[in-house]
Amino acid sequence: MQRSSTIPRPLVRTNQWVIVLSVLVTWVTGAYWILLIPFIAGIMGIVVGLNPIMRLARVFLRKPLSEYVPEDRDQQQFNQIIAVACLALGLIGYLMHWLIVAYLFTAMVALAAFIAILGFCIGCFIRYQWTQYRYRRTQRHS
Repeated sequence: MQRSSTIPRPLVRTNQWVIVLSVLVTWVTGAYWILLIPFIAGIMGIVVGLNPIMRLARVFLRKPLSEYVPEDRDQQQFNQIIAVACLALGLIGYLMHWLIVAYLFTAMVALAAFIAILGFCIGCFIRYQWTQYRYRRTQRHS
Protein backbone atom coordinates (compact mmCIF):
# COMPACT_ATOMS: atom_id res chain seq x y z
CA MET A 1 0.00 0.00 0.00
CA GLN A 2 1.42 3.37 -1.03
CA ARG A 3 1.38 6.18 1.52
CA SER A 4 -0.44 9.33 0.55
CA SER A 5 1.71 12.37 -0.11
CA THR A 6 -0.67 14.48 1.97
CA ILE A 7 -2.01 14.53 5.51
CA PRO A 8 -5.51 15.83 6.32
CA ARG A 9 -5.29 19.24 8.00
CA PRO A 10 -7.30 18.22 11.11
CA LEU A 11 -4.61 15.64 11.93
CA VAL A 12 -1.85 18.22 11.54
CA ARG A 13 -3.80 20.71 13.69
CA THR A 14 -4.31 18.09 16.40
CA ASN A 15 -0.58 17.45 16.53
CA GLN A 16 0.07 21.21 16.74
CA TRP A 17 -2.42 21.62 19.57
CA VAL A 18 -0.82 18.75 21.48
CA ILE A 19 2.54 20.53 21.21
CA VAL A 20 1.11 23.87 22.38
CA LEU A 21 -0.87 22.36 25.25
CA SER A 22 2.01 20.13 26.37
CA VAL A 23 4.29 23.14 26.62
CA LEU A 24 1.68 25.18 28.50
CA VAL A 25 0.95 22.34 30.94
CA THR A 26 4.70 21.89 31.46
CA TRP A 27 5.14 25.58 32.23
CA VAL A 28 2.18 25.63 34.65
CA THR A 29 2.95 22.38 36.48
CA GLY A 30 6.72 22.08 36.09
CA ALA A 31 6.19 18.45 35.01
CA TYR A 32 8.54 18.54 32.03
CA TRP A 33 8.04 14.83 31.32
CA ILE A 34 4.79 15.90 29.63
CA LEU A 35 6.95 17.13 26.74
CA LEU A 36 7.78 13.47 26.08
CA ILE A 37 4.27 13.02 24.62
CA PRO A 38 4.78 15.22 21.53
CA PHE A 39 8.51 14.40 21.46
CA ILE A 40 8.04 10.62 21.24
CA ALA A 41 5.09 10.99 18.86
CA GLY A 42 7.21 13.25 16.66
CA ILE A 43 10.16 10.83 16.67
CA MET A 44 7.83 7.98 15.71
CA GLY A 45 6.35 10.08 12.91
CA ILE A 46 9.81 10.85 11.54
CA VAL A 47 11.38 7.42 11.95
CA VAL A 48 8.53 5.00 11.20
CA GLY A 49 6.00 7.30 9.58
CA LEU A 50 3.37 6.75 12.27
CA ASN A 51 2.57 9.60 14.62
CA PRO A 52 0.36 8.14 17.39
CA ILE A 53 -1.28 11.51 18.04
CA MET A 54 -2.42 11.75 14.43
CA ARG A 55 -3.38 8.08 14.40
CA LEU A 56 -5.61 8.61 17.44
CA ALA A 57 -7.11 11.80 16.00
CA ARG A 58 -7.89 9.98 12.76
CA VAL A 59 -10.51 7.92 14.63
CA PHE A 60 -12.54 11.09 15.19
CA LEU A 61 -12.66 12.20 11.55
CA ARG A 62 -16.12 11.80 10.08
CA LYS A 63 -15.44 12.27 6.37
CA PRO A 64 -13.13 10.31 4.07
CA LEU A 65 -9.54 11.55 4.39
CA SER A 66 -9.57 12.87 0.82
CA GLU A 67 -12.33 15.35 1.68
CA TYR A 68 -10.17 17.34 4.12
CA VAL A 69 -7.79 20.13 3.17
CA PRO A 70 -4.49 18.38 2.44
CA GLU A 71 -1.14 19.27 3.98
CA ASP A 72 2.06 18.21 2.21
CA ARG A 73 3.62 15.19 3.95
CA ASP A 74 7.21 16.21 3.14
CA GLN A 75 6.63 19.70 4.52
CA GLN A 76 5.08 18.25 7.66
CA GLN A 77 8.07 15.92 8.09
CA PHE A 78 10.38 18.94 7.84
CA ASN A 79 8.27 20.82 10.41
CA GLN A 80 8.23 17.76 12.66
CA ILE A 81 12.03 17.56 12.59
CA ILE A 82 12.24 21.18 13.75
CA ALA A 83 9.62 20.56 16.46
CA VAL A 84 11.38 17.41 17.72
CA ALA A 85 14.72 19.25 17.82
CA CYS A 86 13.21 22.12 19.84
CA LEU A 87 11.44 19.70 22.18
CA ALA A 88 14.67 17.72 22.64
CA LEU A 89 16.63 20.88 23.47
CA GLY A 90 13.86 21.96 25.83
CA LEU A 91 13.90 18.59 27.58
CA ILE A 92 17.69 18.71 27.86
CA GLY A 93 17.36 22.19 29.33
CA TYR A 94 14.96 20.93 31.98
CA LEU A 95 17.09 17.86 32.75
CA MET A 96 20.25 19.96 33.13
CA HIS A 97 18.37 22.66 35.09
CA TRP A 98 19.20 25.19 32.37
CA LEU A 99 15.83 26.88 32.60
CA ILE A 100 16.64 29.62 30.09
CA VAL A 101 17.39 26.94 27.48
CA ALA A 102 14.29 24.96 28.49
CA TYR A 103 11.95 27.95 28.26
CA LEU A 104 13.57 29.32 25.11
CA PHE A 105 13.20 26.12 23.07
CA THR A 106 9.78 25.15 24.43
CA ALA A 107 8.55 28.70 23.76
CA MET A 108 9.88 28.55 20.19
CA VAL A 109 8.14 25.26 19.41
CA ALA A 110 4.88 26.29 21.10
CA LEU A 111 4.86 29.66 19.36
CA ALA A 112 5.63 28.12 15.96
CA ALA A 113 2.86 25.53 16.43
CA PHE A 114 0.37 28.17 17.55
CA ILE A 115 1.23 30.49 14.68
CA ALA A 116 0.75 27.52 12.31
CA ILE A 117 -2.67 26.91 13.85
CA LEU A 118 -3.48 30.55 13.07
CA GLY A 119 -2.47 30.02 9.44
CA PHE A 120 1.20 30.94 8.94
CA CYS A 121 3.69 28.09 8.80
CA ILE A 122 7.12 29.20 10.00
CA GLY A 123 8.62 25.82 9.03
CA CYS A 124 7.21 26.22 5.53
CA PHE A 125 8.79 29.67 5.27
CA ILE A 126 12.16 28.31 6.45
CA ARG A 127 12.01 25.39 4.01
CA TYR A 128 11.04 27.68 1.13
CA GLN A 129 13.90 30.08 1.90
CA TRP A 130 16.35 27.15 2.13
CA THR A 131 15.15 25.79 -1.21
CA GLN A 132 15.51 29.22 -2.82
CA TYR A 133 19.02 29.63 -1.38
CA ARG A 134 20.11 26.26 -2.76
CA TYR A 135 18.58 27.05 -6.15
CA ARG A 136 20.32 30.44 -6.37
CA ARG A 137 23.60 28.87 -5.33
CA THR A 138 23.38 26.23 -8.06
CA GLN A 139 22.51 28.95 -10.61
CA ARG A 140 25.63 30.95 -9.71
CA HIS A 141 27.86 27.88 -10.06
CA SER A 142 26.53 26.80 -13.45
